[in-house]
Amino acid sequence: MALILNIDTATNIGSVCLSKNGQVLQTLVNDQQQDHAATMTLFIQQLMQEHHITPAQLDAIAVSAGPGSYTGLRVGVATAKGLCYAWEKPLIAVSTLQQMTQGLLLQEKDTQALYVPMLDARRMEVYTAVYTAGLDEILAPQALILGPESYADQLADKQVYFFGNGSEKWAELLGQNVHATFLPYTINAAHMVQLSEKAFEKRTFEDVAYFSPFYLKPFHSTMKK
Repeated sequence: MALILNIDTATNIGSVCLSKNGQVLQTLVNDQQQDHAATMTLFIQQLMQEHHITPAQLDAIAVSAGPGSYTGLRVGVATAKGLCYAWEKPLIAVSTLQQMTQGLLLQEKDTQALYVPMLDARRMEVYTAVYTAGLDEILAPQALILGPESYADQLADKQVYFFGNGSEKWAELLGQNVHATFLPYTINAAHMVQLSEKAFEKRTFEDVAYFSPFYLKPFHSTMKK
């Protein structure tokens, strides 16, 4: 049972959600990626003021830890770590792919199906994983270059739900498949709430000094030297 500040800047949509005992109190959303660094701090201040909450009353700060946008992840993690240092709060890291799946399950739960979140990683690559409706991991998070045989094992005998901003190019490549369903999904920090609450109950906290985002693959700058 906790009062948690949830921060998500893993994609072009940034959001902050205040939750209490696993329930959403309020969420603020920004869909302009270039403004995440400025808006997240303002959103946090607004939420705290509107709900008359002081830093001392917070139990923890949770952040969507990746995979996702390099820039976005750095903004979110830096913000969360800075607040943890300043307010002396524990840090909770939530997998972005699990967060997406939890959010999709709120609108479409089929206990016999598999759930495949997909984040666009440019060209034909996606960040992806495969989960059951109970969030059990069938395929570990990975950077996958899509090909005709991708997800062949899962599609052989299971209904599979694909979603996220990387799923459109997979839908085009896959074509018609009786076991594949593509669903609309918009990422939101509110989808972190049940996961961050569970982590708090288990005291699954990160080392604030050494924690870094879950990038999945190394960053390569395209800037000329």
